[in-house]
Amino acid sequence: MSHAAHPAPRSLAEALRARDDVSLAALLRSRPDLITPVPTDLTQLATRAGTRASVLRALERLDRFALQTAEALAVAPDPASYDTLLGLMAGDAGDGAVAGPLPRALATLREQALVWGDDERLRLVRTARELLAPAPQHPSPTGLGPSVQEAAAGMSPGRIQEIVTAAGLPSTHDSVSALAALTALFADRKKMAELLAGAPAPAREVLSRLVWGPPYGQVTADPAAHLRWLLDRGLLLPATPGTVVLPREVALHLREGRAHRAAEPLPPAVEPAATHGPQVVDATAAGQAYTALATVEELLKDWDEGGPAVLRAGGLSVRDLKRTAVALDVSEPVAAFWVELAYAAGLIASDGEADERYAATPAYDEWLERPAAERWAQLAQAWLAATRTPGLVGGRDAKERALAALGPGLDRSAAPEVRHRVLTLLAGLPAGAAPDAESVLARLRWERPLRGAQRDAPLGGEEDLRIRLARWTLAEAEMLGITGRGALSEHGRTLLGARDTASAPAGAPEPSGPGDKLPVHHHQRPAAGPAPLSPAEQAVAAAAAGRLLAPLLPEPLDHVLLQADLTAVAPGPLQRPLAEVLDVLADVESKGGATVYRFTPASVRRALDAGRSAADLHAFLAQHSRTPVPQPLAYLVDDVARKHGHLRVGAASAYVRCDDDTLLNEILADRRTVALRLRRLAPTVLAAQTDPATLLEGLRAMGYAPAAESAEGDVLIARAHARRTPPRTAPEPVPDGPPTPDATLLAAAIRAIRAGDLAATAPRKPAGAGAPLAGGELPRTSSAETLATMQAAVLTGGSLWIGYVNAEGTASQRVIAPVRVEGGFVTAYDHTADEVRTYPLHRITGVAELAEG
Repeated sequence: MSHAAHPAPRSLAEALRARDDVSLAALLRSRPDLITPVPTDLTQLATRAGTRASVLRALERLDRFALQTAEALAVAPDPASYDTLLGLMAGDAGDGAVAGPLPRALATLREQALVWGDDERLRLVRTARELLAPAPQHPSPTGLGPSVQEAAAGMSPGRIQEIVTAAGLPSTHDSVSALAALTALFADRKKMAELLAGAPAPAREVLSRLVWGPPYGQVTADPAAHLRWLLDRGLLLPATPGTVVLPREVALHLREGRAHRAAEPLPPAVEPAATHGPQVVDATAAGQAYTALATVEELLKDWDEGGPAVLRAGGLSVRDLKRTAVALDVSEPVAAFWVELAYAAGLIASDGEADERYAATPAYDEWLERPAAERWAQLAQAWLAATRTPGLVGGRDAKERALAALGPGLDRSAAPEVRHRVLTLLAGLPAGAAPDAESVLARLRWERPLRGAQRDAPLGGEEDLRIRLARWTLAEAEMLGITGRGALSEHGRTLLGARDTASAPAGAPEPSGPGDKLPVHHHQRPAAGPAPLSPAEQAVAAAAAGRLLAPLLPEPLDHVLLQADLTAVAPGPLQRPLAEVLDVLADVESKGGATVYRFTPASVRRALDAGRSAADLHAFLAQHSRTPVPQPLAYLVDDVARKHGHLRVGAASAYVRCDDDTLLNEILADRRTVALRLRRLAPTVLAAQTDPATLLEGLRAMGYAPAAESAEGDVLIARAHARRTPPRTAPEPVPDGPPTPDATLLAAAIRAIRAGDLAATAPRKPAGAGAPLAGGELPRTSSAETLATMQAAVLTGGSLWIGYVNAEGTASQRVIAPVRVEGGFVTAYDHTADEVRTYPLHRITGVAELAEG
């Protein structure tokens, strides 16, 4: 743990400057916001690492033990030694379970640039200390209050001397030394035990109620005797009128030196709730996967000729979501999941018309042509990466507006990370083991205790979004067929890219990488496990998962069983051409392991409207039925076909024509046609003052079977699958902060930062009349001096330090070696960029020579 080989850094910038490139890369990889944009030098990097937003983001990435370590440093003296930190974490008795993992937690804080300094002078970044240290507005997560020095800051010197005397200490000449003596007394375990031994029993009870926090209590203007005893000896100090606080040093004595009631150095284990055979799990998951495909197809089929209208504010109305749930025979939250999944996969979108509606996209037709396993892989991949969160549908946003399916406000950037982590925890269990859900949630709480907290809320005020995301993940993975009976399937494990983790014991720490052998300030694997796959890697993993799933999916059938009661039973999934025709020819009556279709006059007429003839339907039924075609069904087809198209409806506004004038007389005499306002134009033609669609529906409601015709007199064939949106891309996930930089970007960023730091810290000759240039200050020289110094450097081959302002007005400092000066430009080798560049002389603020060596 010792860092004695290196001089103690005096600032975070110096601590960063002492790091090697591997350690800097680890910092930038774990905190990518630090290189957006790339800092000009290490001083700017340190400044950015200490901003509130960046520190908050880094704290949210800590596991519970690393966070507890940071909280302990926030209530320790600044700076604190490692031994002081160990005492706060392990207590006076020295808990070995805490002492072992503490160096690793401290290494994590160092790597994240939240802590700097050697083991004798550990310093928590100032912003982190402000966030985690006790304050009346947001008490410390440790439950500790302010120190004696902080709590007594506003007390009068006379009152401080009274407290010192009552505590049995000699009076002093000033308040500073008096408070120091009182602090030393409270930190002395033996003397404090002697002092508290004389405390009244009610006073000790008061201390026991405050010791683990909150440390504040109410008192009256005339406190009871036991409270007066505590106040007189400084064991309670006034905070505000009517409020007292337990000083930190007193609480630590009562806690036996521990900053936390219970340190949690190890993550809780994920416990299996049940164990099934791996084959059973895979078969169950495959059945769920096939049901998922069928559900999405049914949803899209229901919206195929134009789905629900888009609300003015975006999304589905509550009524349309209910209709969709009824059509899919699921609950509304489940319907919202399937709708959002199809949207995330790019299968549905709004059509963009003036009367905007949802409809299938052209990608849906391409998706339908793929094998079932590939279609499932596309859905699963979209689900893993989506930031849209269907579980929020029906809730309210921060402005109390209802959140609608497909509407705005459903993106949660943490969703992909939570899904990946939950499935990774499942992959860590033995094959076939279904986890106890609460143990999964407990593990997630340990790994990211602040991740679900609202950014504007005090640290430690946990909000349950991350836990709700985990619950939804477990349910959605089951519906999608990634898990079966709660256990991760083999194709689910492959989808995750985690086939090699099944043998890892549940709850065990993540495998250590080579970084664990580096010094503690170098990179170490985070407790939350491996990062999610990149989009390209995820596509490869999804394809591999689909290949594993394919043999488990049921083979589509090419036949049905026709029944005498005008029904057909499909004993399994049907081949697509058969299913498409049967969906037009019959209505689905029930679903399940076998689907029951019912033939009705309306359904047969629908098939005739789609261009099928009676002969086509008879041939189709005979070809695809394993049982003889029942006579009632044959009669039904012939009877509907005999009447179909006898009447013709066209546009007048609308007209009806028929070769049988007796039938037209019958229609005119029917009272139900009054609303259609029909009149005879010729013996075989009736005109109507309604549109053709209304006239068609009206006549069909009366029991007739009219057919629509074109302006040329040809029968119009009503074809399904006609409405599609223009080409649409799937919604892009909302990023959770800046993306993690790749190796190329990291190398370039570190090189630029190192070069900029070299320019910023290079020793320079005194400016002007011997006055040294301040650090970070750009050199200022006249144009003539700049030109003369540049020309001299060209002759001598020396290097110069310049200030430069680019076209956007951004100022920077650089170290250059001038090669040529002409035409108002200087061509030089730029040590900062490690390349030859040309600079306009008018953009150079000044120039200074570098010091010798």
